[in-house]
Amino acid sequence: MLRDKIKHTKRYQEIINAFLRNGFSHFLFRLGLTERDIRVRPTDEEWDINRQNIGVRLRQVLQELGPTFIKFGQIASTRRDLIPPEITRELEKLQDHVEPFPFNQVRIIIESELNDTLENLFADFDDEPLAAGSIGQVHLASLPTGEPLAVKVQRPDIQSTIETDLAILDELARFLEENTAWAKPYRVRQMVREVARSLREELDYTIEGRNGERIAKQFIDQPHIYIPKTYREMTTKKVLAMERIEGIKVTQVERLAKEGYDRELIAERLVDSMFHQVLDHGFFHGDPHAGNVYILPNNVISYIDFGMVGRLGEEMKYHLASLIIHLRKGNSKGMIKTFADMGILSVETDIGELERDLDDLQWNYYDTSFEQLNLGEVLVELFAVAYRHHIRIPSDITLLGKAILSLENNISSLVPNFNMMRAVEPFGEKLLLERYSPVRLAKKSWHQLVENVDILFHLPRDVKEVTQTIQRGKLQLDINVQQVKVILRRFDQISNRLSFSIILLAFSILMVGLIIGSAIAGQKELLWQLPVIEAGSIIATLMFLYLIISIFRSGRM
Repeated sequence: MLRDKIKHTKRYQEIINAFLRNGFSHFLFRLGLTERDIRVRPTDEEWDINRQNIGVRLRQVLQELGPTFIKFGQIASTRRDLIPPEITRELEKLQDHVEPFPFNQVRIIIESELNDTLENLFADFDDEPLAAGSIGQVHLASLPTGEPLAVKVQRPDIQSTIETDLAILDELARFLEENTAWAKPYRVRQMVREVARSLREELDYTIEGRNGERIAKQFIDQPHIYIPKTYREMTTKKVLAMERIEGIKVTQVERLAKEGYDRELIAERLVDSMFHQVLDHGFFHGDPHAGNVYILPNNVISYIDFGMVGRLGEEMKYHLASLIIHLRKGNSKGMIKTFADMGILSVETDIGELERDLDDLQWNYYDTSFEQLNLGEVLVELFAVAYRHHIRIPSDITLLGKAILSLENNISSLVPNFNMMRAVEPFGEKLLLERYSPVRLAKKSWHQLVENVDILFHLPRDVKEVTQTIQRGKLQLDINVQQVKVILRRFDQISNRLSFSIILLAFSILMVGLIIGSAIAGQKELLWQLPVIEAGSIIATLMFLYLIISIFRSGRM
């Protein structure tokens, strides 16, 4: 325990010194992390002018502090809804290229992890790494059977270093949220936990291997997308053996043109493959930058490096498609309803102000056709509007925003005027059609019926508990005044629908009585020789259809 405290103290001092060397003394002083400010406080005007310079210095200090802080910066760069664009653009440039560690340590780690000698495991193994990062480095090798490999080996003792940094960052985030006004709205501690989860997954190479295998299954029937094979028998938490990919980087446009590749076809396949992952499967490559996308012969696309992935559930996929469709139609109310359905509207959100800001966002693109919009940038601006109104966008959605930006950068280098929105639209339409398919509706209705039965089963107990709470005088109500109209309107809709359902039920019972009566009496017309049963059946059917349509339109089915 004492050794850990000493280690934390030493590392904490290294972190403080790195920020001081890069000109953040005033920032540290304002946070209460240093005892004195050694520079003049910047004015608001200076802050606005120097944001890019601040971004450059922040990138330098994070680069200097190593893998934990590099990863923190990379994740922060996806949160354009929280951080000014001048700073996120600099954080996107963060690279984790560092000096490689010695080959004798590589040998020790591999032989310890795989329980055999390097010579028995591989026919050849390059001493010099192809690339060295802050967590591991990659060596080219080949199996005794001849298959070419890329072998990633984790740095020695990197896990203890990262865990120390994560503990310090968590303590710092807690301190900031408890002692500053700005930290809690920015959800600094949540961001640290995202970094911790992401880093711990990256420290386990078996997870990266499984991610690659899962994405490979998505394209098993699409030969124009190729995912390198993971050699499970040679993969552990610290060693990852994957098939070596030898292709052309997607941004090497001149070489692609010289060798006769079809750049427009490649762009189409890139968009289709990405949104196939996102909207069809809900599991996608989270970092498709140029270094992770290669082009193979016959315009085949290969993705590599699956350390960062995103996940979208069925409901989240639908909400994402709804947002894009409402954005296309200029439907601000529809976007607000989608936010409400996602459960991310805050009690602090002013619905009127939010609608005006969404209208303003759409007016910014009034003279631009939807097909010409940069989807990634529009989503980022939408997230920024959401943040200003206390709407918490899920981290996987913001990761997707960054992935789309990377995808658009790759495509713009291939085909500058490529119509990405037209390529995306069929996926959204397909998703909406699937949502309202009879099989899905029947399945969802059954699940809701089971849930409602469970609620009814526990209702007496719940009512008793509420009654006891009221009798003890401990019932508390906390309703935001701005939301009272919304709540009352929703109650009004519920009561109207219940009343309509009761009337429909009563009418149906009456019709059943008439049918039974006519059968007993042997008469088809019971009143003034009129076809009452037929007319009643039509009315009941219309009432039923109206009820079903109103439920569908509410989005609550």
